[in-house]
Amino acid sequence: MRNAIRIIAIILLACIAIYCGYEIYTESKEDNVQITEFEEIAETVKTNGNEVDEDKYKDLYEHNHDFVGWIRIDDTPIDYPVMQSKKNPEFYLRYNFNKEYSRFGVPFVQANCDIENDDNIIIYGHNMKNKTMFNALTHYSDREFYDNHKLIRFDTLNESNLYEVIAVFKTRAYSDNGFRYYDFTKANTEEEFNAYIEKCKALSFYKTGLTAEYGDKLLTLSTCEYTQNNGRFVVIAKQI
Repeated sequence: MRNAIRIIAIILLACIAIYCGYEIYTESKEDNVQITEFEEIAETVKTNGNEVDEDKYKDLYEHNHDFVGWIRIDDTPIDYPVMQSKKNPEFYLRYNFNKEYSRFGVPFVQANCDIENDDNIIIYGHNMKNKTMFNALTHYSDREFYDNHKLIRFDTLNESNLYEVIAVFKTRAYSDNGFRYYDFTKANTEEEFNAYIEKCKALSFYKTGLTAEYGDKLLTLSTCEYTQNNGRFVVIAKQI
């Protein structure tokens, strides 16, 4: 009887091991497919310079009208298209550029942001364990990484802009104890703008020595932060 139980247990453990191995293999294979797709998309927009020409993103926009720009941080994996779906705000959390299911998603602009006119463009992306998407943002907690990656390039369909990081912090979303940075897209007054900047700087892991003034355009990059429930890791930059 004991031998039979032992044999059954061994068979069950073997089945579990095979299933887990298959899941890991499948996930890894799917990850490689997604990474390759992003690399292929990036290849289509490479030019000899950094300026945006009228045709640089034409094919991407024609393929998917939700495409609104391109985000890049040199010497990191962050080199991705950026989407915006105003009717389905979090669509690109789980869908790729071709609107097919993907756990990678695609970086996307907050639905209520007006890229052309608002003071603050907020872009979200996954913090992937395989180091892709916005995982590299978490390295900004290290001052040395910041010193070597101060600049972020965000192209829209019409222009190319550089942003310089002025604050880096973590907070808790959807909580009275957290900072609702995602509520700020446009300042109604200079005082409102200054209060927002001061809060960002107060929460920052370190002093960058930089600030922003009323009238400056901001870029906010946000990803998940796993030391707390609904944790968010946030990088604030100003257009230069």
